[in-house]
Amino acid sequence: MNANVTAVPGHPHSEAAEIHAQRELGFWLYLMGDAIIFALLFMTYGIMVGNTAGGPAGRQLFSLNNAALETALLLISSTTFGFASLSSRAGNRSAVMGWLAITFLLGAGFVFLEIREFLGMIRIGAGPDRSGFLSAFFTLVGTHGTHVSVGLIWILILCAQVAIKGLSLPVTSRLFRLGLFWHFLDIAWVGIFSVVYLPGLL
Repeated sequence: MNANVTAVPGHPHSEAAEIHAQRELGFWLYLMGDAIIFALLFMTYGIMVGNTAGGPAGRQLFSLNNAALETALLLISSTTFGFASLSSRAGNRSAVMGWLAITFLLGAGFVFLEIREFLGMIRIGAGPDRSGFLSAFFTLVGTHGTHVSVGLIWILILCAQVAIKGLSLPVTSRLFRLGLFWHFLDIAWVGIFSVVYLPGLL
C-alpha cells in the first residue's frame, strides 16, 4: 500500500521522499569534496613531516596514550551514533535522544583532549609557526577537530528537533546525513592516527 502511495506522481509523500533523496545525494557529493580536502592535507603532511627546522619532531611531542584515548572516544561515539540510528528506525524518540547525548559527550571529550594537546605543544614553543612539520600537523589535525566541533553543534540542533518535531521524515533524513558525516570523521581520524601519530612515535 505504501509503495503504491509513494509511486503516485504529485503525491506529497512521494515529493517529500524525492526531495530528501536529492539532499542525501548532495550530501554524498559534499563528503566526496571533504575527502579530497583531507587527502590534500594528508599529502601535504607527508611532504612536510621531515621539515622540522631543527625543532621537535613527533617523537618528542606526541603521546601515544593521548592519541589512543582520542581514538577510543571517537570510535565508541561512532557505535553510539549507530544505536541512535537504529532507535530512529524503531521509532523510539527517547532512545534516539539518549544515544545522541552519549555521542555528544564522547565527541566533546575528544575535542577537549585535542585542544589540551595543542595548548601543551604551543606552551613549549612547538606551535604551528615553528616549522613546516608543525604547520602541516596543526592544519591537518585542527581541520579534523573543527569538523568534530561542527558535528557536536549539529548533534545539539538535531536533539532539539527530535524533541520538538519527533521522528518525522525531515528529521530522520537529517539524522542520516549527520550519521554519514560522523562516521566519515571516524574514518579520517583512523587515517590521522595511522599516518601521523604511530609513525611519529615509532
